[in-house]
Amino acid sequence: MSNKANIERLSTGVPGLDNLLGGGLPEFSFNLIVGTPGSGKTTLAHQMMFSLATPDTKALYFTVLGEPALKMLRYQQQFAFFDITKIEESIQFVHLSADLLDGGFDRVMAHIADKIKVYAPKFVFVDSFRTVARSAKENTRGDSDLPRFLQQLGMQMNSWQTTSFLIGEYVSPESETSPLFAMADGIICLSQSLHRNSMLRKIQVVKMRGQAQRSGLHTFRIDDDGVRIFPRAIVKGSISTKVAPDTAGLETRLPVGTPGLDDMLGGGLPMGYSLLAVGPSGCGKTVLATQFLAEGVRQGEPGVIAAFEKSPSQLLGNKKLYSMVEAGDVGVINTRSLDLSIDETLHDMIKMIQKMKAKRVVIDSLSGFELALAPEFSENFRGSLYRMIAELTDLRVAILMTSELEDRYTDLRFSPFGNAFLADAIIMQRYIQLAGQFKRVLSVVKVRGSAHSKDIRLFEITDDGIVIGDVLSDYNGITTGRPELDRRPKCPPDKG
Repeated sequence: MSNKANIERLSTGVPGLDNLLGGGLPEFSFNLIVGTPGSGKTTLAHQMMFSLATPDTKALYFTVLGEPALKMLRYQQQFAFFDITKIEESIQFVHLSADLLDGGFDRVMAHIADKIKVYAPKFVFVDSFRTVARSAKENTRGDSDLPRFLQQLGMQMNSWQTTSFLIGEYVSPESETSPLFAMADGIICLSQSLHRNSMLRKIQVVKMRGQAQRSGLHTFRIDDDGVRIFPRAIVKGSISTKVAPDTAGLETRLPVGTPGLDDMLGGGLPMGYSLLAVGPSGCGKTVLATQFLAEGVRQGEPGVIAAFEKSPSQLLGNKKLYSMVEAGDVGVINTRSLDLSIDETLHDMIKMIQKMKAKRVVIDSLSGFELALAPEFSENFRGSLYRMIAELTDLRVAILMTSELEDRYTDLRFSPFGNAFLADAIIMQRYIQLAGQFKRVLSVVKVRGSAHSKDIRLFEITDDGIVIGDVLSDYNGITTGRPELDRRPKCPPDKG
């Protein structure tokens, strides 16, 4: 046969979930939603049900020995997805506790079958199904009848032409032996973990027949809107492809907004490149980033800034930045909440970039970003940051990142995390002692695939921003903190 069966994919109404499932939920599929207590199973099921149910595609929600429907609805109606007008008209709740306790599996099965026959739903939910198994283990005969009952229920659900969901608190050893996991077309697993006072929720599509689901663990949150999923960024192509950007971007260069710095970079920052500005506190990294955004506004290129060291009020205390935000030329990502994940931050940034059609992105700073992350991400900050930068550069935006770097004088480093290889260009700012004063100097360490200046230049921070000065003469009047350098002879005076 050359004609393939067409399986309709249903949108779940849960942000990010259709992406994980491979395009949506297969119609007439038999699915399990499993996880630890409190991980969000019931909330996820309700959110899908309220999105899918209509007067023409009704839903039945069976509760077994879990919380009664009235108590469950009392809490679920706090979410934005809850629509009370759908109760009874499109959604009906049925409590099976009395049937299970008085009549066993046969009575439960008969009640489910009768309701489905009368109500003719398109969607069926049974929550929490694991309580059936617990009840069965209390009775020897019930325990032996359980596999037969589960198999019968699965077969009936497939024959009823419904899209069905069984919700339960299953753990890994049980899932390996349970017949439900073999029979199910789809398995969605939720979990939550506490690490150093940080709560991190994860979701995984373990199985989805007939379509390629997105593998791995993905972060999700439960807020007033319900469940929001942030699919994990997956680097496309080889590592070498991501580390070395498309050199076609060299043909289109963006002015960075600091007079003289474009020449040092070899003509500006190539489109799609990431620029890392490193240096100690107070050396002007944020000033450089603000000028980068301001130049974009002058060029008609909107920008986005994610600031991890300042609150929105502190950030907007910068008058120049405040005016750009007020005018709608620069979008601000609110990053002050702790327990951030790379995936959630990336999701918010991409959403803002697409909304504003931004061409420039500032991350200020990587040091603050690491501190704001949930421990799971901060422990693998290097790998997480790699995925994030790869995803952003795919959008063909120019990225400027800042990073705090202690000026030790005794060694030369370009990143506190060993992440210098992620940047396509690096600008180093630092302090020197010159004629009894601290002076700031700046140099371009690299611009991938392009010639650039090797000069070390003095610069000052004025009301107009960074002003680049003269090239630094070799050790003239400089105290570096390194005796072997300070003892070198000074350059002789000009005899001309």
